[in-house]
Amino acid sequence: MPTWLASVVLVGHFGLLLVLCIYGTHRLYLTWQVLRWRSRQALPGVQPAVPQAPLWPLPVVTVQLPIYNEKFVVERLIDAVAALRYPPDRLQIQVLDDSTDDTVALAQARVAWHRARGVWIEHLHRTDRTGYKAGALAAALPRAAGELIAIFDADFVPGPELLHNALAPFADPRVGMVQTRWEHLNRGYNALTQVQAIMLDAHFAIDQPARHRAGVFFNFNGTAGIWRAQAIRDAGGWHWDTITEDLDLSYRAQLQGWRFAYLQQVGCPSELPVEMNAFKSQQHRWAKGAIQVMRKTLPQIWRAPLSLHHKLEATLHLSSNLAYLLMLLHSAVFLLPSILIREQLGWGLSLWWLDLPLLVLATGSHLLFFLVGQRQLFGRIGARWVYVPALLATSVGLGLNNGRAVLEALLGRQSAFVRTPKLGAHALQNHGIAARPRSYAPRLGGYELLEIALAALYAAYTAWAVWQGFWTLVPFLLLFVWGLLFSGVQSLRERNARSLLAPAA
Repeated sequence: MPTWLASVVLVGHFGLLLVLCIYGTHRLYLTWQVLRWRSRQALPGVQPAVPQAPLWPLPVVTVQLPIYNEKFVVERLIDAVAALRYPPDRLQIQVLDDSTDDTVALAQARVAWHRARGVWIEHLHRTDRTGYKAGALAAALPRAAGELIAIFDADFVPGPELLHNALAPFADPRVGMVQTRWEHLNRGYNALTQVQAIMLDAHFAIDQPARHRAGVFFNFNGTAGIWRAQAIRDAGGWHWDTITEDLDLSYRAQLQGWRFAYLQQVGCPSELPVEMNAFKSQQHRWAKGAIQVMRKTLPQIWRAPLSLHHKLEATLHLSSNLAYLLMLLHSAVFLLPSILIREQLGWGLSLWWLDLPLLVLATGSHLLFFLVGQRQLFGRIGARWVYVPALLATSVGLGLNNGRAVLEALLGRQSAFVRTPKLGAHALQNHGIAARPRSYAPRLGGYELLEIALAALYAAYTAWAVWQGFWTLVPFLLLFVWGLLFSGVQSLRERNARSLLAPAA
């Protein structure tokens, strides 16, 4: 191998590992921040970060429910919001319905039923999906009577007291958005929902509170949050040039000087995708949208009069999904060639004192992040240890799916907003409802076959590593084998299934 090519391979190997370690170290930093704050809370004189006094007089609140083809859950959503305990003359409900199926009739009937009982509720049906969810929210904003705008997606079930529990931070006129914590109605549905719950728990137990406490930028999560209408207007309203309109508006509003509050103690139940394809579709949208917002917003952030800490945190936050593409590139392209080159140069295992700590920091930091999230919310990890292998495999198995999303965003490739199907799986699990037809199954792009092919390639890498005696490589390679194989095979199985069967309760 030419000397220049060997140099490129070694620089690529260690360079990519170093970048992955930066993201891993940042997660450790956020975890340490949360643990440090938790220990300080026990000290006398430490005050909570958000106002706790009741907001009075109570403002008019508009609740917006953006839906698209949600026939399995739309009635549950409307009933839950209509049951919010709030003065009827100060609670406006807008059902923003872009549906093209039976959802329209179901929503209209439910809205009419509640309106006849004195609920201030209206059904707004668009005949086109211009701007998708962001377009629906933007179209409804001029008709919103509320000073505050609460938003709930179709798979959420807000409790009756949510508004009363979440409005206190708005006593500070500088607060433009309050985000509540997602809870999970169906975390026990199957192994995939357990893994998703652990991942999201870490975001809401570590990511959001750490950024909130530090006073740096963090984001509205698209649902289960409340906006000050003026903050939306000041930021320029809802845009749909990215597929994560929530993240985009969050950064634009904070660049305008609005502050955000996060309420970890206020939970809002929701339903997780129960199928691999729906989960991958959701992850693809989140990863691609975040990189789109990164490209759109980072130049403004670095030109803004913000501290270096603010700018670095925003950069790491918005660019974190790059790690999927870098991880795939490193393991598939650079890892084994770098080992062969070092063998040819006679270095052998002499550099594993550097490789191994970098690999552990790049991957182990994420495992610690997830597990500490469980400790933060539940006081202990308990039986959730059993999901650690599935958690690691799922995280690695998303490499191709999310890496593709990142690459599409970097190349400027546009795509439609693909919503995550909601199938009422909580009802399937707990109430013995018959199987759902897969009328909302996401379209597949054939990438599951590529995932299986990559799994076979990593299996060959693993066999070679065993043959050569590179035992420290084997666990990392096996993660890729299992993660990609599980993702690809499960996607193929779902393609051939005709209905969603309820598991045993």
